[in-house]
Amino acid sequence: MELRRRDYHVERPLLNQERLEELGRRGSAAGTRQWRTWFRCSRARARALLLQYLPILAWLPQYPVREWLLGDLLSGLSVAIMQLPQGLAYALLAGLPPVFGLYSSFYPVFIYFLFGTSRHISVGTFAVMSVMVGSVTESLAPDEAFLQDLNSTVNVTARDAARVQLASTLSVLVGLFQVGLGLVHFGFVVTYLSEPLVRGYTTAASVQVFVSQLKYVFGLYLSSRSGPLSLIYTVLEVCWKLPQSVVGTMVTAVVAGVVLVLVKLLNDKLRRHLPLPIPGELLTLIGATGISYGVGLQHRFGVDVVGKIPAGMLPPVAPSPQLFAKLVGNAFAIAVVGFAIAISLGKIFALRHGYRVDSNQELVALGLSNLIGGIFQCFPVSCSMSRSLVQESTGGNTQVAGAVSSLFILIIILKLGELFQDLPKAVLAAVIIVNLKGMLMQFRDICSLWKANRVDLLIWLVTFVATILLNLDIGLVVAVVFSLLLVVVRTQMPHYSVLGQVPDTDIYRDVAEYSEAREVPGVKVFRSSATVYFANAELYSDALKQRCGVNVDHLISQKKKLLRKQELKLKRLQKENKLLKQAAASKGTSVSISVNASVTDIDSSNAEDSKAKQGTAGNELEDMAARGPEDAKAPDMSSLKALGLPQPDFHSLILDLGALSFVDTVFLKSLKNIFRDFREIEVEVYMASCHSPVITQLEAGHFFDATITKQHLFASVHDAVIFALQRLRSSPVSPVSVTKL
Repeated sequence: MELRRRDYHVERPLLNQERLEELGRRGSAAGTRQWRTWFRCSRARARALLLQYLPILAWLPQYPVREWLLGDLLSGLSVAIMQLPQGLAYALLAGLPPVFGLYSSFYPVFIYFLFGTSRHISVGTFAVMSVMVGSVTESLAPDEAFLQDLNSTVNVTARDAARVQLASTLSVLVGLFQVGLGLVHFGFVVTYLSEPLVRGYTTAASVQVFVSQLKYVFGLYLSSRSGPLSLIYTVLEVCWKLPQSVVGTMVTAVVAGVVLVLVKLLNDKLRRHLPLPIPGELLTLIGATGISYGVGLQHRFGVDVVGKIPAGMLPPVAPSPQLFAKLVGNAFAIAVVGFAIAISLGKIFALRHGYRVDSNQELVALGLSNLIGGIFQCFPVSCSMSRSLVQESTGGNTQVAGAVSSLFILIIILKLGELFQDLPKAVLAAVIIVNLKGMLMQFRDICSLWKANRVDLLIWLVTFVATILLNLDIGLVVAVVFSLLLVVVRTQMPHYSVLGQVPDTDIYRDVAEYSEAREVPGVKVFRSSATVYFANAELYSDALKQRCGVNVDHLISQKKKLLRKQELKLKRLQKENKLLKQAAASKGTSVSISVNASVTDIDSSNAEDSKAKQGTAGNELEDMAARGPEDAKAPDMSSLKALGLPQPDFHSLILDLGALSFVDTVFLKSLKNIFRDFREIEVEVYMASCHSPVITQLEAGHFFDATITKQHLFASVHDAVIFALQRLRSSPVSPVSVTKL
C-alpha cells in the first residue's frame, strides 16, 4: 500500500533548561556502587565468574559434533601443516634453535583453546612477535659475548642457552602484563592503536623480518646489532659482505622460494576445486630435507642446516627474576603489540560470523598462553593472519581446530622432529620471506590513505619511519605518542561556523556551506565542531569574536576609555560648580540652581557652552553636574549609542554547545568571560543543545548564578532563536512552529 504524502505541523512551547527539567522531571542519577558486587558470594556469581574466565565450559557442552567436528578436524590439520614450518622458521627470527618454535606452537595454542573467546584466530608463532623477541635476545646475548679464546668461534651451546632463558623469561613477563591488564579490564588500551598505526607498524616489522633473513639467504655471518639505526647498519653490512656469499645457500633459497610462490599461485587458481589447499610449505620442507640428506648440502656445498632437534618435551623451568628489570620495557611493548594484532583479527572474524569477542578475556587468554608457555621455555606468541585465514577457510568453526593442530605438533615434537635435522636454514628463510607477502602488500595503504585521509597517512608514515630507524620498541612508543599528540592538535583546530536557518525548517547549518541557509536578523549562532577544553578554550573565544564581525575587545576598551573620560569630566564640573557656589557665598550673593528643570531647558541654556566642549554628551554631563549627585538620574550615559560608538548588528548571541562532551574549569571561566564581554557591548548570550552530563558539570562548577541562569540555556538552537526575537519585541513567549514536512 503506497503511503500518501501529508503536511504535518507541530507546535510546542519554548523550552529553556528550567522548563525542560520541570517537564521531564530531571533528577540526579542514582549512584551505583559496583564494588559491592565484587564481594558478594553466591552460587550464581561463582558460576558466572567460572564461565567468564573459562569460556570453554560455556561452549563445549553445546558443541554440535555432527555439524562441526569434521570441519574442525580438517581445519586443524591444515593449520598444523602450516604451523610446523612456520614454527621452525620463526624460531630463527627470535634467535633461538628451531625446536623452540615447535614448543611455542604447542603449549600456547592449547592454553588458548581453554581460555580464548575467538573461534577462528590461530594462536602461535608470528613474524612480528618473533623479530621483536629476536631484537631482545640478540642485544642482551650477542654472539660477541660467547667467543671462545682459542679460535675466536662462537660457543653456540652457551649462547643458545642464554637466549632461551631470555626468551622464556620475556614470555613470562609478557604474560604477566597481559593477564594483569585483562583482570583490571584494561582491554580498551588497544583503542589507542589505530588501524593505520598497526598497519604501518607491521609493515615496518615485515621489512625488519626481511632484512633479518638475508644472512640465511646469502649464507653470511653478520654482527649482532640492536637499537636505533641497527636495520640500516645491517643492510650496509650485508651489501659489504655480498662477495662472501655461499652459492649453494643462495641457490637453495631461490629454488625453495620459487617453489613456494608457484604452489601459492596454484592454490589461488584451484581454490574452488580443492577441499584443502596444497601444503606447499610442508612439501618444500620434506623435499629440501630429503635432498639435503641425500646430496650432503652441508658438507659438499657449505649450506647451513638446522642441526640436532631433540625429541621429547622439556621440563618446566622457573623464569629468572634478575632479568625482569632488563626486559620490562620490551615486555610491555610486546604485550601490547601481540594483543593488538590478536584482538584486531578476532574482531574481524567475530563480525563476519556473528559472535562476540571479549577484549578483556582475550588479554587474559593470551597472557596465560605466554605465561605458561614461558615456563615451558616458549617465546612470546600472538596470532598469525595467514594461519587464521586458513583455519577459517578450511571449515574451522571453533578452537577445537586449534587443539587438533597443537596435538599434531605434539606428535612431531615427540617422534618426528629429529627427521628435520638436515633441513637447510635457507629454506626456512624462504618460507619466512614468502609469507611476508601479505604484510609487504600493505605498502598500498599509502595510495589509498592519500585519497581517503591525509592525517591517517601521516600516522602510517611516521610509524613506519620511526620503527625502521629506531627499532621496534622505541618506534612503537614514538608512534603512539605522535598519534595521541595528533588527536590533541586536531581538537585545537576544529571547524568554527556561523549557522543560518534553512528556509521553512528549524534546522541550522553553516552559512558558508549551505547557500540557502540564512542568518536570522539580529541573532548570531556560533558552533564548534569539537569539544572545548583547556587546550582550545582560548582559541574558541578568539574564533567567536572574529566570526561575529565585531572587534569586541577593542570596543570594550574604547567604551571603558570614554567612560573614564566622562567620569573625570563629571568630577571636574562638580568641582567647578562647588567653587562657584563658594565664591558666590563669599560675595554674599546666591546662586540658584534649578534641579527640576527639564532636559530640554538645560540643553537650550547650555547651547553656547556645548560648542566649546564636546557637544551633546558634554552638555548632558554638565547638566548632571548641575543637578548634583542626589539628582543625577539622567538617561543612561554608558550605552554604546550615547558614547558615540558603533553598535553590533546583532542583539543576541547563541552558542551551539551540542559538540561538547565534557566541561573543564578552564572552559567554565572562558564561558563566563564570553557572557561578560558580550554583555558589555549590549549583546545577550544564550546556550543551546547541551547534553545532560555537560549540564551536570556546569552545575558542579557553579556556573549558574544570579546573572547566568538556566533560562539562558535552551533545548535547541531554534528555541533560543525564537526566545531571543520575542524578548527583543517584549512579547510573551508563545508556542513555536517547529517544522513543516
